[in-house]
Amino acid sequence: MKTEIIEGLWLDERQEIALTELAELSGIPEAELLELADYGAIAPIDPGAEPGQWTFTAKCLVTVRTACRLRESFELDPHDVALVVTLLDRIQDLEAQLRDLRAQLPHRNP
Repeated sequence: MKTEIIEGLWLDERQEIALTELAELSGIPEAELLELADYGAIAPIDPGAEPGQWTFTAKCLVTVRTACRLRESFELDPHDVALVVTLLDRIQDLEAQLRDLRAQLPHRNP
């Protein structure tokens, strides 16, 4: 029987991740992360800082790991990955808004 070890990482939304750490944890090189930031798929906490000093929220790690899977699965270039990731984030935001609105509706009995 083969045992597989899975690494886990506990994310806290307030946690900040440096660019180098984000590259290490996501498997995407720093240069591609900078491209994703240029295309607006991820945003540094302080965009006025030098790119080498950028930090990101822990949520960006989830986004970047999704970007990595998209890039590998569909052989997408960074621009296309950024577009898909942005659209997926927008869909998640709209679904959350829809859930909030549905929760405000009066319940009907069938």
